[in-house]
Amino acid sequence: IKAGFEKIAKHLSKELGVKVEYSPSSDYGASVESFAQGDIQLAWFGGLTGVQARAKVEGAHAIAQGKADPQYYSYFIAHKDSGLERSDKFPDIAGKSFTFGSESSTSGRLMPEFFIREETDKSPEEFLGAKPAFSGSHDATAEAVESGKVQVGALSYKAYDKLVAAGKIDPEVCKIIWKTPFYADYNWTAHPDLEKTFGDGFTEKVKKALLELPKDLLAVFPREGMIEANDEDFQGIVDVAKGLGFVK
Repeated sequence: IKAGFEKIAKHLSKELGVKVEYSPSSDYGASVESFAQGDIQLAWFGGLTGVQARAKVEGAHAIAQGKADPQYYSYFIAHKDSGLERSDKFPDIAGKSFTFGSESSTSGRLMPEFFIREETDKSPEEFLGAKPAFSGSHDATAEAVESGKVQVGALSYKAYDKLVAAGKIDPEVCKIIWKTPFYADYNWTAHPDLEKTFGDGFTEKVKKALLELPKDLLAVFPREGMIEANDEDFQGIVDVAKGLGFVK
């Protein structure tokens, strides 16, 4: 991933005529804080982190997203011995041991919790009968379910599909039991300092460069292409995040 994003930085430097450096973040919270402090002026955020960053920085805006990102979704997965089978209806997971991924992951926690609340009119703790666990990552959620450590988990569809394709989990053991409705997720968010530092209209130049990323660089994400994004695309996440106290 690091090498891929460094190639993107090199490409943007050439396209924009300014020096672009890739600055990795240790976790979701660190990326938001770096953006809020102005240390990062362009970021590839998850849905929630993008919302949090834009809430902290007046004038920051989502400018681009992957073609598939407006129709992102999560899987609820279960161990084969849980007795749960795939259904179009929300699964009866009450009383089952359950794990989210990272506490601030859009697809591994925020939206799965939103759908639990929407489908049951209860908090996850009330519905499950116990506090849900947090595995820390999508991969860890899948591993916890496959090993039988927990019976049910929620994670990004992309992460699950990637693990299955790589042969790291067995879909007959770690089974999909429900696919959530669509929601918007990953996005490029631009800091208002771009205009102050590089002049009026520079953010539009950045957006144009992102929308025209060549195929080999799109594979870093991976995405088929980039399309325009607007803050309004993420209003659903804003509403949920406010309800859960992630955004003031």
